[in-house]
Amino acid sequence: MKVNISSIMGQHAYVAIDLGAESGRAILGSLRSDKLHIEEKARFANETQKIDGHYHWDIDGLFSNIKSGMRSCTQAEIRPESVAVDTWGVDFGLLGGDGALLDRPYSYRDHRTDGMMERFFDIVPRRRVYDLTGIQFMQLNSLFQLYASVLEDPGLFKRATRLLFMPDIFNYLLTGETKSEFTIATTSQLFNPRTADWDTELLSALGVPRSVMQDIVQPGTPLGSLKHSVAKETHLEGIGVTAVASHDTGSAIAAIPAQGDDWAYISSGTWSLMGVEIGVPIITDDALNANFTNEGGVEGTFRFLKNIMGLWLLQQCRKEWSSSAQYSYDDLMRLTDDAKPFRSVIDPDYSDFFNPPSMQESIRVYCDKTGQLAPEKPAEFVRCILESLALKYRVTLDQLRQLTGRRIARVHIIGGGSQNRLLCQYAANAMGVPVIAGPVEATAIGNIMMQAHALGHVGSLAEIRTIVGHSFQPMRHEPKDQDVWNSAYERFSTLTSMNQ
Repeated sequence: MKVNISSIMGQHAYVAIDLGAESGRAILGSLRSDKLHIEEKARFANETQKIDGHYHWDIDGLFSNIKSGMRSCTQAEIRPESVAVDTWGVDFGLLGGDGALLDRPYSYRDHRTDGMMERFFDIVPRRRVYDLTGIQFMQLNSLFQLYASVLEDPGLFKRATRLLFMPDIFNYLLTGETKSEFTIATTSQLFNPRTADWDTELLSALGVPRSVMQDIVQPGTPLGSLKHSVAKETHLEGIGVTAVASHDTGSAIAAIPAQGDDWAYISSGTWSLMGVEIGVPIITDDALNANFTNEGGVEGTFRFLKNIMGLWLLQQCRKEWSSSAQYSYDDLMRLTDDAKPFRSVIDPDYSDFFNPPSMQESIRVYCDKTGQLAPEKPAEFVRCILESLALKYRVTLDQLRQLTGRRIARVHIIGGGSQNRLLCQYAANAMGVPVIAGPVEATAIGNIMMQAHALGHVGSLAEIRTIVGHSFQPMRHEPKDQDVWNSAYERFSTLTSMNQ
C-alpha cells in the first residue's frame, strides 16, 4: 500500500519526464524542507525514424515509454503529486479535426529546411523577422519548418486545426488540454515578445491561420488531471499535470544555483546554449548581427543566448567509432592525454557539421580547407572538438559582455556536459574566468522545482535556486595556462573569420 505524501512529515514528490534528442528519462524528485532528492526511475532511447527520406520523431513510442516511466515512479514510498514534461525546442505536430496527429512530427535535423530561411526572407526581410521576434536565425526554427511544410503541401491547413509543440503534444496526450507553454512558444520564431502573443504578420506571410495556434500559458501553470485512461494505465489516479518551463533549457536555467547578475551559463549537451538571464529582450542591430536570441524563461525572465553546436560533434564521431570500438565518454577523455594540444581547431557552428553523413570526414575536410593537419585518431578528434568548443565559448562570452554591458565574473555549466571535466577545464582556460560545473540533472531539477512552485511548495525563483544550491554540490574549475590559450584563441579567431 502506498503512503500518501502529506503523511510523511511534509515531504512532497513529483515526476519529471525529461526528453532529449538522444534519450528520455523519468526522474522522481522528493522535496523536504530545503533539500531536493532526485532518482532516475526509467531511461529509454529516443531516435529519429527515417521515413520516405525524411527524419521524424516516434510519438507513439515516446508516449508509451513516458507512461511506463511514470508507472515506475509509483514504486516509491511517497506518491507523486504532479507530473511535467520538458523537451527540446522548435519541433511540432499538427492535429486534424478528429484530434489525432496528421503525421509524425519532423525532426529539426531533417534537410527539408535547407535554403528555407533565404526563401522566406524574400517575403519578410531578415531584419523585420528579428525585430518581430528577437530570435536567432537557424534553419531548424519552427518558422522555417512551417514554411517548408506549406510549400510542400499548400492545402495542409485545410486539414490541420491545431499546432502543438513537442511538450504540448505530450501534455495533450496526458490531459486532453491543448495549450502552448511560454518558454517553448518563444523559441519558435512565431512569438512576438512585445505583444506577448503569436505574431500575426509572420503567420499571415506563411499562410497559416491564427486559429491553429493555442493559448499561451506561463511556466508553473497547472493544466489539469491525467486522463482517466492514462491514470489507470500508470497507476497515478488523481495527480495533475503541470506546464513547467517545458523547453529543456528553460528548466535547466531555472535550476542554476546562482545569485546576482554577474554570471553567464552554458547549458551543455547535444547543443551548448550560452547566455545570460535578462528581464527585457535585447532586440538590436548588434544582437541581430551576432545572432543572439531572446527566449522565454520563468517568472518573466528571458534567456539571451546563442546556440553553439555543442557535444553533437563528439556524439556523432563516437557513433562512427562504435563499429570498431565501444568507447565510453570517460575512455575518450583519458585518450586525450596522448594527443597534441591545438593540433587542429574548428568552428563548431560550421554549417557542414549540422547533420553530415560522416562527422569525421566533415572535420577532416574543414581542416584541409583551412590548411591544418586533420585529426586521424579518436584522441585527436576529441581534443580538437573540446578545445574548439572552449574557444567558441570565449567568443560568445566577449559578445555577451559587449551586448549586455555586464561584468561577467563566472560561468555556470549545467547539464550532461558539466560531467565532462576536461571540457569544463578547457572552458575555464579559454574564457579566463572560473567555471562552476553542475548540477548535471539541471533540466529535471528545474522541471521538478517548477512543479513545486505551481503547487505552492516553494515561493519564488530565488528560493528555487537556494534549494538547488543546498541540495547539489558543484565543482569549481579555475583558469590555467592563460598564455597558451590566448595564443590558441588568436589562431582560432583567424581561422573562423576565414570561414564565415
